[in-house]
Amino acid sequence: MVKFQAKYRIESARAKWWSYENPGDYFITICTKNKTHLFGQIKDGEMILNEYGQIVLDCWLDLPNHYNNIILGEFQIMPNHIHCIVGVNDSKIMIPDPDSVETGLKPVCTEPVCTADNATNGNPIKKNHGVFEFIRALKSFSSRRINEKRNSRGVTNWQERFHDHIIRNEAEYDRIRNYIINNPKKWDEDCFFNR
Repeated sequence: MVKFQAKYRIESARAKWWSYENPGDYFITICTKNKTHLFGQIKDGEMILNEYGQIVLDCWLDLPNHYNNIILGEFQIMPNHIHCIVGVNDSKIMIPDPDSVETGLKPVCTEPVCTADNATNGNPIKKNHGVFEFIRALKSFSSRRINEKRNSRGVTNWQERFHDHIIRNEAEYDRIRNYIINNPKKWDEDCFFNR
């Protein structure tokens, strides 16, 4: 373990040789805080979403409205975690005027705005968003909406980190996709299974 700001922390498991803004497909697993069953239940091998699970699904489906370089792949909500394949394509988004950038729980504005600070010869600067921004947005958007429903402002619903895997070829993509699809049927064998 290493220290950061005088505190021990676990080093990132991210591939140091890879930029997660690069085009490609990524297998992501995100757990709820303390692996709490927050999103519904598995019944007869099918995931039955509750209102919080539906919020997560809605937020996932809304991500392309905020990021034009995201590709939504397979997605499965489980009682205490989610699995997804998220793709990054090579299109770039326009960086808006710095005075209009939203932070925290708001969607990041992706409308092009040309200002003296962010443009060269009248052309907006372009930037790629990557996996970390997509996951930050999903967690932030869903947590805010869940907390509004629960009247629990500021409560953390997700674990801080998430597991990622760079998908390297089509065979691996298909294997991971099938794993995600069949996850509810194998819930009692899942490494995150608890009652």
